Amino acid sequence: MLERLAEIELRYQELERLVVDPAVIGDRRAYARLSRERAGLEPIMVGYRARQELAAEIAEHRTLLDDADRELRDMARAELPGLEARLEALDENLKVLLLPRDPNDERNTVLEIRAGTGGDEATLFAAELFRMYSRYAERRGWRLEVLSSSPTGVGGFKEVVTLVQGQGAYSRLKFEGGVHRVQRIPTTEAQGRIHTSAVTVAVLPEAEDVEVDLPEKELRVDVFRSSGPGGQSVNTTDSAVRVTHLPTNLVVTCQDEKSQHKNKAKALKILRARLLDRARHEQQSAIAADRRAMIGSGDRSEKIRTYNFPQSRVTDHRIGLTVHTLDRVLDGDLEAVIDALATRRQTELLEGRGP
Repeated sequence: MLERLAEIELRYQELERLVVDPAVIGDRRAYARLSRERAGLEPIMVGYRARQELAAEIAEHRTLLDDADRELRDMARAELPGLEARLEALDENLKVLLLPRDPNDERNTVLEIRAGTGGDEATLFAAELFRMYSRYAERRGWRLEVLSSSPTGVGGFKEVVTLVQGQGAYSRLKFEGGVHRVQRIPTTEAQGRIHTSAVTVAVLPEAEDVEVDLPEKELRVDVFRSSGPGGQSVNTTDSAVRVTHLPTNLVVTCQDEKSQHKNKAKALKILRARLLDRARHEQQSAIAADRRAMIGSGDRSEKIRTYNFPQSRVTDHRIGLTVHTLDRVLDGDLEAVIDALATRRQTELLEGRGP
C-alpha cells in the first residue's frame, strides 16, 4: 500500500505542475481531464500526508522508550497505543480511498424520471420522485435545473429531465438508476384497493462540451410550437426544439423555455449526456449494464425499490434494506438508503468482487 501511495504522490505533484502550465490551460480538453484527475487524488494525498506525519510521531515515541529519562519513557509508553490506533484507522481509510474509483463520481448529473406502468398514478409518483430528489439536492447543497419536462393535467409528469450540479452529485445519485415501484390506494379508487405503479429513473454523468463533439452536420434541428401548459408566448411561437443526432438516431425534445435558443441549448446538454453514457457503456460493456438495462421497460416487476404507502415502508431490493420512514424518504431524507448502497459497493470492492 505504501508503495502505491508513493507513486500516487509523484503523480499528484506532476498534476499540480501541469494544471498551471500555460500550454495545458490553453487546451480545454486536457485541462478538464487533468483537473478532474488531480481533484480525484486530493483526498488520498490528504490522508497519506497525515499518515506520514503520524508515522513519524510514532517512530519518535518508540525512540523515547529507550531514553534515559524515565518520565519521557513513561509518557511515550502511555501515548503509543492511542497513536497506533489512529494509524490503523488512517490505514483503513486509505485502503478505501485506494479502491478503484468511478471516474464520473465528481461530475454533475443528468437525472431522467419517467412514468412507467400505472397510468395517471405513475405520472403522479414521477412528480413525487422529482420532489424527493429536489429536496435531497437541497439538503446536499446542490443546484437543480429542469432541462425538459412533460407535465400532465393531473399534476404529474410523463417525463422530467433535470441537471443536478454539485460536488459528488453523480457519486451519490448513481445508485438511484432503475425501476421504482409504488404501492398505494389512488385517490380515484372507490373500493380502497391498493394499486401498483412504476417509474423509471436513469442517472447519467453530465458530458462536457469538450468531450462530446456535436458537428452541425450530424444534427437535425426541428422547431415547432410548444404544447401543453405554458405562459403567454410558449404556446404561440415556434420555440420548442427537437434535436436528432443522425449517426445514432437519438432524439431530444425541449419546450420548457420561451426562447428557442435556450431550448436548443438544453436539448444539446441532454444529448451530450446520453451520448457520453452510450460511449461509456460501449467501452466498458463488461463492467456496466447499458442504459436500457438500467431503466428496464418500466414494468412493475423490474424493481430496485418499493415505496409502500399503507405500511409507510421503503424497501431497497438490491440490499434487502427496509425502513419505515416513507414520509421522510419522500421528503429527501435519502442518506441512510444511499449510504447503505455505497457501503455495499465498497465492501464488494474490498473483497475483490465486481469491477
